[in-house]
Amino acid sequence: MEYGKMVEARFLRRINRFTAFVELNGQEEMVHVKNTGRCKELLLEGARVFLEEADKEGRKTKYSLIAVYKGSVLVNMDSQAPNQMAAEALAEGEIEEIGNVDFLKREVKYENSRFDLYYERGEKKGFIEVKGVTLEENGIAKFPDAPTERGAKHLRELIKAKEAGYEAAALFVIQMEGVSEFCPNAERDPIFTKALQEAAEAGVKILAYDCAVQKGKVMIRKKVPVSLI
Repeated sequence: MEYGKMVEARFLRRINRFTAFVELNGQEEMVHVKNTGRCKELLLEGARVFLEEADKEGRKTKYSLIAVYKGSVLVNMDSQAPNQMAAEALAEGEIEEIGNVDFLKREVKYENSRFDLYYERGEKKGFIEVKGVTLEENGIAKFPDAPTERGAKHLRELIKAKEAGYEAAALFVIQMEGVSEFCPNAERDPIFTKALQEAAEAGVKILAYDCAVQKGKVMIRKKVPVSLI
């Protein structure tokens, strides 16, 4: 997926989940943060960030914070990007474990959940729940960066869908390059970790792909090994 006009700035401080201040052209500028997660390891004072200029009138902020450098690695922080990237990759047959699909729809309700993607491939029907990953520690991508009851609920619903005869997958889109593997963040969320392990045991596919991140562009790149231990 591609963004609009992008500019580089320097991160100063975060005010709340949705807004932060950056230094742009020598001036402080309030910007919208397109990720409500903690991201404390990313949003450090002085970090180089990329902003997308808004094309909507009447917004309180002129820019949205899209990406940040963590050392030499550019990390996409846009929490809306993983779903779009996953849909684009699935439509192009680039998710190896799923293959080429005949039909694809986003945001489909199933029982008590709304899954990110629904697909049909021949006589097979399936659901995919997409999770964006921005946390990396020692080369390992981890999810979540904070406890998520909603995430565990989605996994339980995927198990139900699998038991009902659907294909089911949890797809973790790692919004950076250079990681060696993906694993659940047992230290920060043991409940989600257990739910993920139970989902895998029930036959839900646990998939992880990294991304090629550029100044104004991001796309799913290649499969990353998954460790559930």
